[in-house]
Amino acid sequence: MFISQINEIASNPFFNDSQKTANNNNLIFENVFKSALENVSTNEKGLAQAEYLLSTGQIEDAHTVPAASAMAQLSVDFLVQLRNKALDSYNELMRISL
Repeated sequence: MFISQINEIASNPFFNDSQKTANNNNLIFENVFKSALENVSTNEKGLAQAEYLLSTGQIEDAHTVPAASAMAQLSVDFLVQLRNKALDSYNELMRISL
């Protein structure tokens, strides 16, 4: 029976590559949610700015505020759908029996 030391296992290139891949996948997943949150924040600020400009009479076209509102709503809907899919995926993984 062959028993290897932990530092030998940790120095194994396969182990390091799989850890790098897992860390990279975590970063990709994290970046998707961060960008969705930033998108929601940006669109909400744009909507608030458009509403302010409309209320002060600085906007000449009538379609700017409804367009900003639609963009803000779509970004929130997208974020909610991302959350729902992530929760569904998590629940599916929890149902898998090993």
